[in-house]
Amino acid sequence: MSFAGKAIIVTGASAGIGRELAIALAARGARLALAARRRPELEETAAACRGEAVILPTDLARPDECRALVDGAVAALGGLDAVVHDAGITMHARFDEVRDLSLYETLMRVNYLGPVHVTHRALPHLRARRGLVVAVSSLLGLTGAPTRTGYAASKHALQGFMDSLRLEVAADGIDVLVVSPGFVATGIRTRAPGGAAVEPRRAMTAAACAARIVDAMAHRRREVLIPGSARALQALRLIAPGVVDRFIARAFAGRRH
Repeated sequence: MSFAGKAIIVTGASAGIGRELAIALAARGARLALAARRRPELEETAAACRGEAVILPTDLARPDECRALVDGAVAALGGLDAVVHDAGITMHARFDEVRDLSLYETLMRVNYLGPVHVTHRALPHLRARRGLVVAVSSLLGLTGAPTRTGYAASKHALQGFMDSLRLEVAADGIDVLVVSPGFVATGIRTRAPGGAAVEPRRAMTAAACAARIVDAMAHRRREVLIPGSARALQALRLIAPGVVDRFIARAFAGRRH
């Protein structure tokens, strides 16, 4: 898949992986519609992109804004070849420490229902061009972790939706790619409800993660786990789930201030 001249929506483009994806795709000639809540940061991303990049401030927790995002992108770019769902929020709190369960509703609206609404509006345009849907999920969409109950649940929902959608739209020539990164230095953990968390010392950079995603998009793959060693961990989970649980518990221990 060549990106030259392709019209692509990138959500979460104000920072982290989304910003790096926008810059990388623009460098390959893509025409972009950049979405996030914060206009100043979107403007900075657009300025860093070489080529056409329109900004469309969007709150993915609002279905009307999700629909307006797609309509605005199609109006500005003349169609749609791909949608990249990167926007997301996380949490850091044990379930028994949570005092306001509306946090779980917000996580589902942003991480799961936002992509559902955007994809639903975009589908006719993607069908017309045999396009691509990309969901930046998480390894926690495949397993669980302490202090991430709501986040993991929202990513499991996203994973299930995208896996099912892939089967429905394959005959239309639409491909669905789910990307499941592990620890990536994006800053998302420092803004999480329930308390900030320390960025892991060995976290992958957002730029390196974005490069892996762009390569997967170019080859229209169905799934990418980052790092690649995570696939072995998923296989181990089938035969020794207790071992994997202990590994994950240790990996997440002490990640809060």
